[in-house]
Amino acid sequence: MATETDIVIIGGGHNGLVCAFYLARAGLKVVVLERRSVIGGAAVTEQFHPGFRNSTASYTVSLLNPKVIADMELARHGLRIVERRMSNFLPLPDGRFLEAGEGVTAASVAQFSHRDAERLPEYERRLEAVADVLRALVMEIPPNLPDGGWLDALPEMLKSASLARRLGGLDLTGRRDVLDLFAKSAGDWLDGWFESDPIKALFGFDSVVGNYASPYTPGSAYVLLHHVFGEVNGKRGVWGHAIGGMGAITQAMAAACRDAGVEIRIDAEATEVVTERGRAVGVVTATGDVVRARAVVANIHPRLLFDRLIDPAEVPADFLERIGRYASGSATFRMNVALSQLPRFTVKPEPGNHLTAGIILAPSLAYMDRAHAEARLNGWSSQPIIEMLIPSTLDDSLAPSGAHVASLFCQHVAPQLSDGRSWDDHREAVADLMMETVDRWAPGFKASVVGRLALSPVDLERRFGLVGGDIFHGRLTLDQLFSARPVLGHANHRMPVPGLYLCGSGAHPGGGVTGAPGHNAARTIIKHVKPG
Repeated sequence: MATETDIVIIGGGHNGLVCAFYLARAGLKVVVLERRSVIGGAAVTEQFHPGFRNSTASYTVSLLNPKVIADMELARHGLRIVERRMSNFLPLPDGRFLEAGEGVTAASVAQFSHRDAERLPEYERRLEAVADVLRALVMEIPPNLPDGGWLDALPEMLKSASLARRLGGLDLTGRRDVLDLFAKSAGDWLDGWFESDPIKALFGFDSVVGNYASPYTPGSAYVLLHHVFGEVNGKRGVWGHAIGGMGAITQAMAAACRDAGVEIRIDAEATEVVTERGRAVGVVTATGDVVRARAVVANIHPRLLFDRLIDPAEVPADFLERIGRYASGSATFRMNVALSQLPRFTVKPEPGNHLTAGIILAPSLAYMDRAHAEARLNGWSSQPIIEMLIPSTLDDSLAPSGAHVASLFCQHVAPQLSDGRSWDDHREAVADLMMETVDRWAPGFKASVVGRLALSPVDLERRFGLVGGDIFHGRLTLDQLFSARPVLGHANHRMPVPGLYLCGSGAHPGGGVTGAPGHNAARTIIKHVKPG
């Protein structure tokens, strides 16, 4: 079967849906091709044990951009996001714990250091000042380095001037903080602010989420900053839960797309980007269908795009070589567990708001540093870093009455195992280790597990196209950020094959369920592909 359209989008994840919506709203005819039988990419809700549903990959909400929510009218299409009743809960080996959230953080930190509690407001003020400037840049296309004369360069020079004005709005202290947060490790940044381990662990966890690195790896401070850009229901820095799981977000997006006239096809795996006379002109699917289009938009990992779908002869050699070296791998082992009852933590055994929080099982930066070192040496850490969420404490639609589901985001594990070992042979043993780790903090947890789904980095790549299990579609290092994402000279979403665009997390501003890459790509495409 052959179809003709204006735009064909490869991948029905959230960024592909966002891009499709804006293109359709601009009057373009759009077809979205999704490889799996469910729309949503890594933001999906699926049954993993009879009667138990949960978000399979991405699992919590904050970074989804308010403009996208408003423009797509996601609330009208059924999306409802609720805040956690407590932001974070950090149990400690000495029987104490740290709680973070509105009205509780300072008093909890003061147990460990009055000085740290006093410094919290200034830390938050300065971090927010930087985040506020960069938050605005999330929804803008970065300055590009074009191949051409001064006429091509002039618009990018103006963008650079605009960026300079934004950063110029910061005082000297703020500009110094920008430099620190882009260049330093999170550990060095936090050690300069605080003296007690628990608060540094709480903030430092954000620096290793999806990042195969120690909190003392240079550049990890930016990953920490990346995770504070978000908001929930107008409250900045807050994390929440989508009722119905993360799939509720993409189902609402799909409904908005259909209302705008987008055609969405599931079970439609793209196997080739068709090129004619050096230009992308369509897509071939696994069933042999051909969708011809005036532009092809890829909402997949850039390495999958250029390694598997495009004739390398059509791509400049230097670009192809650099994409081949594009770093991707986030040390993530993702689990969902079905529970017969709520866990009872030794440090706080009774049910309470702490069970709605992000529960961080990693008591210090030193613990996280050792976890990274051991994973690099052996393939996984015997004392892993785990964040556990129990979304059924906020959403009773996910589990049978009286039962619960928990999301476990586990680190560090090597994206690929050494010495010829396969994740298929070690997945269940590592899943057992994760269960035992939680059980040490909450005795009886293992006994309460009635079902589980364990996804190694290789499973995440197979199921969702996350190369190396990388939740960001490529590491958030300085050489792969902003104007250099995915490759310098192509930050404007236009790939080196004419008619081919990138709208996924491999483009600025990177990963997380933000919708920003899809929004920004649509702006570029609309300039070059007109309706009619």
